[in-house]
Amino acid sequence: MADPNLVVRVHPGLDEIDATAWNALITDNNPFLKHEFLYAMEEHGCVGEHFGWIPMHLAVYADEILVGAMPLYRKLNSYGEFVFDHAWEEAWRRVGLSYFPKLVSAVPYTPAVGSRMLTKPGLEQQIQSLFLHTARMLATEYEASGVHWLFPDSVNLAFLQEQGLVMRHDCQFHWRNRGYRTFEDFLEKLSARKRKRIRRERRKVEDAGVTLRRLDGRTASGQDWRDFAHFYDRLYEEKWGMPTFNQAFFKAVAQAFPQQVLLVMADYQGECVAGALMFASDTRLYGRHWGCTQEIDSLHFEACYYQGIEYCIEHGLQVFEPGAQGEHKVARGFEPVQTASAHWVAEQGFRESIQRFARLERHSVEAYMQQMQQQTAYRKESS
Repeated sequence: MADPNLVVRVHPGLDEIDATAWNALITDNNPFLKHEFLYAMEEHGCVGEHFGWIPMHLAVYADEILVGAMPLYRKLNSYGEFVFDHAWEEAWRRVGLSYFPKLVSAVPYTPAVGSRMLTKPGLEQQIQSLFLHTARMLATEYEASGVHWLFPDSVNLAFLQEQGLVMRHDCQFHWRNRGYRTFEDFLEKLSARKRKRIRRERRKVEDAGVTLRRLDGRTASGQDWRDFAHFYDRLYEEKWGMPTFNQAFFKAVAQAFPQQVLLVMADYQGECVAGALMFASDTRLYGRHWGCTQEIDSLHFEACYYQGIEYCIEHGLQVFEPGAQGEHKVARGFEPVQTASAHWVAEQGFRESIQRFARLERHSVEAYMQQMQQQTAYRKESS
């Protein structure tokens, strides 16, 4: 039973919730869950009705003190989720039902694992139960097709699975720090062919005359952020159609937690031609965005992967998550890792078929991961 002293409230914006109290609930200094990161998206127009991400965050209070928080959005589309449910939308449409709106607990446009139910230690079970109950009630109120927790951490995932939610699985590729002292230490663990390939790619960038700059939120200039925002916009306009972040957002988060920002900028023949943006927690590095105005052989691999790996080694970070998908990462020292999401379906008639879909999908993901593991870049250790 929930503690009667706990009160849950719905907030249409992060500005209604105290930033210090929210951030005190975060573990591992996760940058994407920080109040400043989520609020910057709201303040600078990266979420809202125009993008189909309408904030309705949940907060739990005990005697007016924040003890639990859950980022939550009413979704009008499936854009920016990285957990693809187009087949579900089609199934709803075929029987004359609307799949939208739906409720989603996630960090918009960010396929990184993290807590979706922030809780004060000792109150996890009670607060998670409150969040689940409230989310279901809101789904009924808004006539939503369901509630979805995307990329929750293992604690949230275990709770949601115990409550009978549908579990979906996918595969990402992460790099793991095995106590390397230098980038060369890392290369020595790879097969000779993969080691030679990486060295060749790095040499191509160097021989082309490209200079790379590693910056943080303090050392990156206004011009650096203007350049990076231009790269980001150009990539989305050419390939993915709809840029959602903007220069004001990038500058806001850089100012809010400068030491957790890694901006890699590439200069070529007197001008800046490419950039990669990453964020760090206390233990992990997350690759998020890339863009360029000039294609230079292997520059993407250098800026997005090798610079990040070096940064992890130098700063003692344990894991590098470079983003969703990308089999090409396996040849560069990244390994398959299973991710998961949890789904509550409002329409009872769909629940059994959705469960069956998820089971088949999980078998497919497991087979794919085994296939990718066989292509590992790491050499076999002699017994």
